[in-house]
Amino acid sequence: MLIRTPKDWALRESAATPEKIYRLSHRRDFLKSLGVAGAAFAARDLLAATGGFPTKLNPAYRDAALKPTPYDFITSYNNFYEFGTDKADPKPNAAHWKPEPWTVEISGLCDAPQKIDVNDLVAKMGGVEQRIYRHRCVEAWSMVIPWDGFPLAKLVALAGPKSEAKFVKFTTVLDPKNIPGQREGTLDWPYVEGLRLDEAMNELAFIATGIYGQPIPNQNGAPLRLVTPWKYGFKGAKSIAKIEFVAKQPRNTWNIMAPDEYGFYANVNPRVDHPRWSQASERVIGGGSGVFGSRQRTLLFNGYEKQVAALYQSLNLEKNY
Repeated sequence: MLIRTPKDWALRESAATPEKIYRLSHRRDFLKSLGVAGAAFAARDLLAATGGFPTKLNPAYRDAALKPTPYDFITSYNNFYEFGTDKADPKPNAAHWKPEPWTVEISGLCDAPQKIDVNDLVAKMGGVEQRIYRHRCVEAWSMVIPWDGFPLAKLVALAGPKSEAKFVKFTTVLDPKNIPGQREGTLDWPYVEGLRLDEAMNELAFIATGIYGQPIPNQNGAPLRLVTPWKYGFKGAKSIAKIEFVAKQPRNTWNIMAPDEYGFYANVNPRVDHPRWSQASERVIGGGSGVFGSRQRTLLFNGYEKQVAALYQSLNLEKNY
């Protein structure tokens, strides 16, 4: 008899949204089951752009100790400066933006450069799955999010990086005509992020196309968003338009804007404070009667130490923040 031993970071079934809830054929019934207003999805419909829904459950990524953050908090409390600098701005400001059709460019030091429609990309990845990940923002708040998407390692394999490629560079959408924040000088647009190639190949690295079994809303990074759960949230490049394989470490946007506050690695480390606040604890979004819940201790690598610590054995995590 084959005995399946779950990985120590795997999330248990009891923490996931029941399959029958998010497989409901009627969207209104689905929203009602989550306690979300029916207007939550009215502003956008990306089913054709992202594909693969309803999501197939992945039973490996669950943990009874983790309670997923309610959908309405995940989709209304956002950092997405392209659509406003206040947490409440992106939802209304992104409501009428149309990220479809969507083509992502894969280029650089790889054997299979290509421009591919997001729907075709999802199909090549074998569809989407749901994973429940902790999400930690550098501003000392956290969520638990049921992301839907596919492993980044599959996309890397599709591209076939050459031996000279050491990093992956992610460039997000540039559409100042339709994205209000890009008509301002808040950041140097478009937004750029990067990972070492071995980080991108880690089993936790993920490309999200949805949340809670439905296509990802505009304000959360439709239609493609990077998810690296052991890093602070600003590493999660939203609305990805280009993925490049490069030899040298790319300069990420926040590191350019404020190098004394934001480094390239952005690994969650409670022992390294942000210059303006402590990172030793975090406020749980939706964990109480309002937006903010109780505080909890910040975990090294956001609780994924066993899975990623080996990537940084030779790295001084206090200098390389």
